[in-house]
Amino acid sequence: MKKYVKLVPNQLIEQLSEVNEIPKGVELIKAPEIWGQAKGTGIKVAVLDTGCDTSHPDLKDRIAGGRNFTEDDNGDPNSFMDYNGHGTHVCGTIAASMNGQGVVGVAPEAEILMLKVLGKDGSGQYEWITNAIQYAIDQKVDIISMSLGGPSDEKELHDVIKKAVLENGILVVCAAGNEGDGRSETDEFGYPGGYNEVISVGSVNLERGSSDFSNSNNEVDVVAPGEKITSTFLGGKYATFSGTSMATPHVAGSLALLKELTQKTFERKLTEPELYAQLVKRTVPLGYSPKEEGNGLVYLTLVEEMKKIYNEKKMELLFNR
Repeated sequence: MKKYVKLVPNQLIEQLSEVNEIPKGVELIKAPEIWGQAKGTGIKVAVLDTGCDTSHPDLKDRIAGGRNFTEDDNGDPNSFMDYNGHGTHVCGTIAASMNGQGVVGVAPEAEILMLKVLGKDGSGQYEWITNAIQYAIDQKVDIISMSLGGPSDEKELHDVIKKAVLENGILVVCAAGNEGDGRSETDEFGYPGGYNEVISVGSVNLERGSSDFSNSNNEVDVVAPGEKITSTFLGGKYATFSGTSMATPHVAGSLALLKELTQKTFERKLTEPELYAQLVKRTVPLGYSPKEEGNGLVYLTLVEEMKKIYNEKKMELLFNR
């Protein structure tokens, strides 16, 4: 019997024909303040989703290739067009180009490898996802982003994720899931977000309040904006969605920035655990249970801000001697 995984449920708030803004979620995690040092240049992010509108003005220069693992378009492996809209929205949050129009992604110069693992109805087989992760490994991507999930803990899926993370140093970012009840005392698990090896992402709103729909469990690593998120959509348009699906690409894009930034700073490539540590160093606790927020909200300028405060205090002490 074939088992299926689905899109992490999301809510469409509105569709828009024209937009010209840095999305509020991108601003909330302080990505624009990093762009002077890094924009994700040379970092490849594999997005496992419903495909992508590769002709979208904000995305056409960001797609480095792709592959279809679904039965859409008669299973043509070279056709990874999005008929759902979810994948296009996720791609925009990660890497929409800085082109003076539309929206800007967290890492506006990162490359996207679009791996279509969910059909037009938003569902796909676990086998498709497992095969796509292996393909991403073979393509030597830096980051894998998955805004999808299912109730089953599948050994084959877990094994290939461990291969990606532990053997190949790939950062795997997954939505925590939208089955939350707003109570930290109850655990809600979805997979692959429930695996320890992945970076599991919960959702907060644009006022930093915990999203009631966001799964809470002891595998949640960080939270990011996931409510009323505006990004790219089908037909060159834009849409506003809510869900942990929308929080996840904020973290994938953040890691693209951090990977480029740390390569310059340390003059070497950091390992997956080291990059995870760099991400955690840039989180702010919001006062919720760790099961809801993990280490806290991604806040990319935190290290620099703390250094500034430290230096100011140091100078103050010197002058007051």
